[in-house]
Amino acid sequence: MQKKRSFKLAPLAGAVGLVFAGAQVSTANELDLDISLIIDAVYFNTLSTGNESPAGFSSGHHHHGHSHDHGHGHSHGFDEGFNMGHSEISIEGTLGGALKGVLMLGFNDKEVEVEEAYLQTLGLPNGLQLKAGKFLSGIGYINSQHGHDWDFVDRPLLNEYLFGDHGLQETGIQATWLAPTDTYTLFGLELLQGETSGVANYIGSQGDGRILKDVSGPRLVTGFVKFAPDLGDANAAQFGLSGGYARSYQNTREHSLRNEDWDGTAWFAGVDGVFKHDAGRSYGHGDWRLQGEYFYRAQDVDRRDVAFEGSAVSNVQSFTNKQDGLYIQGVYGIAPRWEAGLRAEALGFTNKVGRGDGKTEDTSYRYSAQLTFRPMEPVFLRAQLSSIDFADDDHSHGNGLEFMLQLNVALGAHGAHRF
Repeated sequence: MQKKRSFKLAPLAGAVGLVFAGAQVSTANELDLDISLIIDAVYFNTLSTGNESPAGFSSGHHHHGHSHDHGHGHSHGFDEGFNMGHSEISIEGTLGGALKGVLMLGFNDKEVEVEEAYLQTLGLPNGLQLKAGKFLSGIGYINSQHGHDWDFVDRPLLNEYLFGDHGLQETGIQATWLAPTDTYTLFGLELLQGETSGVANYIGSQGDGRILKDVSGPRLVTGFVKFAPDLGDANAAQFGLSGGYARSYQNTREHSLRNEDWDGTAWFAGVDGVFKHDAGRSYGHGDWRLQGEYFYRAQDVDRRDVAFEGSAVSNVQSFTNKQDGLYIQGVYGIAPRWEAGLRAEALGFTNKVGRGDGKTEDTSYRYSAQLTFRPMEPVFLRAQLSSIDFADDDHSHGNGLEFMLQLNVALGAHGAHRF
């Protein structure tokens, strides 16, 4: 069991209590804070080099062989050799059983970023719960998980390339309702600012000669439902449906003499499922779990090319990009404190890119195997080998092989992991 570190901040809680007094929110006299530090380190080695990016997909940080952050936060890519991985500092506190506050800072050796900072209600009636701030969306299964919760070193390709380097991570409001049924059924609705590169990229007006328009937020609405049937003490499962609509999707590409601007809308939908079995043996021996997700997205945009000089507009056209992706993975406890897993991924079963004359790109694949050792609960050492078969724009495939060795240590208490 992890040691809980609590800090009594009675004067501060009293001050906060005055703020909420008008709203008739009951508060306690003490504010408890739990602080945790997660240190992550990764050794990365490219054993053979294939295509760096899957055909038709522009976002994402692959290939790992060099890191970059796309200008919106710290990078999750890896350099050859030793890397500071995805480390985090988490501070969580509750206020009188009415509110929960979370601050999650992600950092590496170059950058620090606020990954999550939100307030969440704890005492609303009838199964209602509200969350406001910056947070990981509840869509899908893995999107709301942090790196130390994953079963593999890296996030699935579909989450990285359909949404963005950090998945769907936005500022906004989330409302959930736990239905009063015998079977766990949760409905969720999110109203978000709309700045996620894959489904709600926003640039806005950029001065004279550009056609991208200012669109006030919120620009993205998402919804999800999660269903978990009662399978007894040894088994558990959860299934989900998710979707979202962005009323603004913008992009711009700079060429030698002109900018190519896209302006339109986007939407996505997906399904997810996870099944877990508890063998009842020590330290996870014999336990196993399966999980998978599928997502589809469409970007419906108008294109205009705007010359740097004279602001002449040309090459006006409209098109829709249609792309999807899926993964399925399984992990089995091969011995006490040891587990092994396999993951298969496909990106672009549907891969129609409408730009120009339009074209259909090939499907890209990745296959990964991992072996994890947990000497104690908050510590794990993981080795992962990934075979990468990315399609190129000329319909050729380049096969690559990557090896990663990860050390992850969690110090202090942090919130319970999702199912």
